[in-house]
Amino acid sequence: MLKRLLPIFIALLTLSVQGQDPITSKLYETYEKYKEPSLGERRIKHSQLQPLIQQFKANPKFEVQKVGESIQGRDLHLISIGTGDINVFLWSQMHGNEPTATQAIFDILHFLDAPDFKEEKEEILSKLKLHFLPMVNPDGAEVFQRRNALGIDINRDALRLQSPEGRALKRIRDSLDADFGFNLHDQSTYYNAELTDKPATISYLATAFNYEKDINEVRANAMKVIVYMNKIIQNYAPGQVGRYSDDFEPRAFGDNIAKWGTSLILIESGGYANDVEKQEIRKLNYVSIISALYTIATGSYKNIPVEDYEKIPHNDRKLFDLKIENVTYELLGNDYILDLGIFRNEVDLKGHIDFYYKSVVDDQGDLSTFYGYETFDASGYTIVPPKVSAMGNGQEPKNLLQQGIAYVKTMLPDNGFSVDQPLHKTGPNFKLNSFNLQPGVNPTFFLEKEGKITHAVINGFLLDLSKPLDEQKFGNALIFR
Repeated sequence: MLKRLLPIFIALLTLSVQGQDPITSKLYETYEKYKEPSLGERRIKHSQLQPLIQQFKANPKFEVQKVGESIQGRDLHLISIGTGDINVFLWSQMHGNEPTATQAIFDILHFLDAPDFKEEKEEILSKLKLHFLPMVNPDGAEVFQRRNALGIDINRDALRLQSPEGRALKRIRDSLDADFGFNLHDQSTYYNAELTDKPATISYLATAFNYEKDINEVRANAMKVIVYMNKIIQNYAPGQVGRYSDDFEPRAFGDNIAKWGTSLILIESGGYANDVEKQEIRKLNYVSIISALYTIATGSYKNIPVEDYEKIPHNDRKLFDLKIENVTYELLGNDYILDLGIFRNEVDLKGHIDFYYKSVVDDQGDLSTFYGYETFDASGYTIVPPKVSAMGNGQEPKNLLQQGIAYVKTMLPDNGFSVDQPLHKTGPNFKLNSFNLQPGVNPTFFLEKEGKITHAVINGFLLDLSKPLDEQKFGNALIFR
């Protein structure tokens, strides 16, 4: 059966370089069957992975071994499966606040364990041996920060090897002498595909191994697989793929692993509209990585022109969460036309398992070369400074907002920094400073048209006051003590 079907599978996967691939489509459609449900939010911890790792350790299909410890003593485990001669090494979360691919790795492991896709998995596991090192930086993950407990960036420790996490990564790469490596990261959600308003949902890089950015067979193979993966992603996030800068960084693991002879594929998970916890991006990681493993196993990637790699748009960084265009701003008796670019920054709460938004105006002026996940053309609208109300007088939030009130004096809770209602809460002695729109300030104001307040901007979230508030996207307002 396998011998009869295998040419068909290879042909279909080769065709997918030009268009939709029914195998990939099936992977996408059946994803929920393999998704690890315990890892549903970004701020995952080392402790959440341990019972999952133990399950795979008890499964005879997998080899699980401890390969090191973090600075704070958290175990690092390598999970391996397959009998092939081609070693593929995949690692994630070198940066503690970049967990998307860690979640996807466990989805992939469930897929490899399941009875479905028998022929495809037979091809993968008979030709490849897969090695997964999830959460390289568990100490950073514990406090949801990029760096490890030593305060260094593990991805800049490939030469000095001061971190035990970096030493473990180097030791594994050397022992495997892997043919392919997948270096799995997250990038800022503010990256876009160059010259478009599309977020760079996934960005790829075949890392350079020298300053000249030469292309040898090792790097060319990575480029070809990336072209293949890009075609896969285009089916589900069209136009939302970027190409990460290939400037050589001599301290970085990816660049050095390529230099040491492994075809290195860097994957950066960026932003996707209305996907705060990056679960759709996790799914795209799952689909594209499994598809990449299959093309490596079949060798179909070898026929892909390496020149197609250069056709993938560069990464750019010109996205805001909210862009307000052409708004009128009055200053010292004169009217000016401005664009506003707003970031909704996340502030971690104690325990690093949740967050609230504390937004800022990042830039203002002519932002015509920038884009927004949400864009509002405010031509004909004028900015109105916010007002404060004592105790809110028992009025509904929408009524207060329509009066230009954004701050309400009230009894404050003992703890907390944010509120779900679209009104800032303040103590009884709070005094509102003179309104001065500048980069760095919290974006809270109103928009007026023809003498009527029509929209509120509360902590960087735009609300249309002609519509029910509970039907609109809103994060939180702030508590001012």
